[in-house]
Amino acid sequence: MGIGRIEGNQKVGVRDKNGIDKIFTCKNIVIATGSSPFVPRGITLDNRTVFTSDDAVKLEWLPRWIAIIGSGYIGLEFADVYTALGCEVTMIEALENIMPTFDPDITKIAKKSLIQARDIDTKSNVFATKITPGCPVKIELTDAKSKEVVETLEVDAVLVATGRSPNSNNLNLESVGIETVKGFIPVDDQMRVKNGDDIIPNIWAVGDVTGKLMLAHTAAAQGTIAVDNICGGNVEINYKSIPAATFTHPEISSVGLSEVEAKEISTKENFTLGVVKSFFKANSKALAELESDGLLKLIFNKDNGKVLGAHIFGLHAADLIQEISNAISRNQDVIELSKEVHTHPTLSEVVEVAYKQAASQIK
Repeated sequence: MGIGRIEGNQKVGVRDKNGIDKIFTCKNIVIATGSSPFVPRGITLDNRTVFTSDDAVKLEWLPRWIAIIGSGYIGLEFADVYTALGCEVTMIEALENIMPTFDPDITKIAKKSLIQARDIDTKSNVFATKITPGCPVKIELTDAKSKEVVETLEVDAVLVATGRSPNSNNLNLESVGIETVKGFIPVDDQMRVKNGDDIIPNIWAVGDVTGKLMLAHTAAAQGTIAVDNICGGNVEINYKSIPAATFTHPEISSVGLSEVEAKEISTKENFTLGVVKSFFKANSKALAELESDGLLKLIFNKDNGKVLGAHIFGLHAADLIQEISNAISRNQDVIELSKEVHTHPTLSEVVEVAYKQAASQIK
């Protein structure tokens, strides 16, 4: 037990609680130091009235009014929890629109259920430039364009949900020639650490510290690939087939390309882009469970039928996305996928309908 750092090629040092250093030699080093919540300048934490997601799950009291800084997946998930517990929520977003990281069509329908139908006030295009813990907590809001202070809020608590930053400091990375990019360790698709175009031998990195899809299952997949390659394999990861989910009620999920990304690639590679939508309100299971607000957007290549991406909002979206993730991983096309039989009545028929709609557009 102790604090580890690299001490040169194939050497790792560990400093124990008594300050004693021990040096270990090894054949390979895997850096898997993860990430920590990112806290912008001007925000002071006391871990009770102003806190990050790490402390939010351990909170011993329930604020009547809580402000959440950020409207990404972390902010949305906690807004879901706090409103269910009876809290009033104010969501503060620095960008122009709330939920900026989600597909616009998904955001439009999800906002109605997750924000507008609940006790959530939203403020966008403003920075929380100063937050002072206390009773009450004081929040200074600055206009994103004019840079002028426009409002001061007083709330019971603040959750800072502004993303995560890599744990790459104090690892002595420079001793083996590793240069981080905004703190992230560059790797290739085999998880080998890079310095520019060069591979640094015997050093691998996995998880959030690589800055790829910062998700637990991505880290697990990267770890498996790193070990396979350490053992003599030649395996690469396919990030386009890794799904992501936001565990609200209902859920949001996605895999592969966004529509904007797909349009750029279709123009560059000169193929026709296809987009279809399948609605939960036409699904028997969703209607029976009184959860018919939902949408699946499927993005595909019209020229060869290959699935490029999908975005879902609705009941059990996190489970449904796996089927489309598998299709991308297997490089399947919508013609063959449209022939697969789905159980009736199940939510999976939302996916089946999307495949059939897409297949009907293939020339």
